[in-house]
Amino acid sequence: MSHEALEKAPEATAGPLAGVRVIDLTSVVFGPYATQIMADMGAEVIKVEPPAGDNTRWITTGPVAGMGGIYVNVNRGKRGLMLDLRQEGDRETLRRLIATADVFIHSMRGSAIAKLGFDYEAVKAINPRIIYTNCYGYSRRGPEGDKPAYDDTIQAECGIPHVQGLMNGEPGYVATIMADKVAGLHALYATMMALFHRERTGGRERGEGQEVEVTMFEAMSSFMLVEHANGAMFSPPTTPAHYHRAVEPNRRPYKTQDGYVAALVYNDKHWDAFMAAVNPPWASPEFATLAQRAKQIGRVYGLLGETFLTRTTQDWLDTLQALHIPCAPLRSTDELFDNEHLNAIGFFEEIETAQGPVRFPGVPTWFSATPGRVRGPAPMLGQDNEAVLSELESVAPAIVSESK
Repeated sequence: MSHEALEKAPEATAGPLAGVRVIDLTSVVFGPYATQIMADMGAEVIKVEPPAGDNTRWITTGPVAGMGGIYVNVNRGKRGLMLDLRQEGDRETLRRLIATADVFIHSMRGSAIAKLGFDYEAVKAINPRIIYTNCYGYSRRGPEGDKPAYDDTIQAECGIPHVQGLMNGEPGYVATIMADKVAGLHALYATMMALFHRERTGGRERGEGQEVEVTMFEAMSSFMLVEHANGAMFSPPTTPAHYHRAVEPNRRPYKTQDGYVAALVYNDKHWDAFMAAVNPPWASPEFATLAQRAKQIGRVYGLLGETFLTRTTQDWLDTLQALHIPCAPLRSTDELFDNEHLNAIGFFEEIETAQGPVRFPGVPTWFSATPGRVRGPAPMLGQDNEAVLSELESVAPAIVSESK
């Protein structure tokens, strides 16, 4: 069997993951975000969808039905294969694909993938060197292992609405699907670490494959507790489990005479420079050190807020930048598309698609020798069925399944 025979043309696979084949049975954002980055980095990602397609095709708008913006973004650069895994013929096709792959990644519940005959043991029997990544809501090792999960429910479980409530007086979600994307990044690095281990133990021919489990709840609990564990980590606890500066109600963009500015007059160097340049009437030795300010951070934020009201946004930006104090204007997400810095570094990549040009947010990392890039558009449902099946006929024999 020739893995190389299934690879795309060399110019389409340049990147640090060139030559890696990924069978992607993920949907929505968690898994597809991880595999989108793999595709950007040169992996050949084959997205396997049921006849109804990934739900994300339909939840936002696009030039044509079934090609909504979120779907198009997180599935860019992938090949599209439509399989009905309720049918034995299509399950056989997937088994043959697995035999050619480096990575198998899915986001079905454990009971569902096992019922179809594609749990880790079944896949390992076909391809012992494969990296098999499970993208779940909750770890199978716990009592909620087969519980469904979405971004909103995981935000609630890991304490985001709670800490938002400490800040704003009312629990609320953050206005981005943070749990999906954070978990997707965990799925990416975990899969890459397993691939690295396989390479160190013999590579594709002799290396050690393994099963990987990445879960939204555990990923977000770890993410939230980076700072919010705080004194609750100690025995006995020294503080509640939240970082007081992050949840302070006065921690917000400062209102100016004509708008808002984000600024962090925080460490002693920044504070001293600000005091010397602005000399506010409330300046006092009781705010002289970071430790002093941290103990009364709400009051500090309030006093700074009063001061920022005295000048225009641009005046403050000029002053703060001259003092090397971190600051920024408030931008809308629409404004990112016209951002001077992003455009100067070529962040956005315009790709011609069957639906017209699409301006993608590009690869946020940089490699000197093996750069990533947007590999192409997202696939229409089943668009690569004929090509993939034709390739399989020549390089991948039928797989005998015990489930037949």
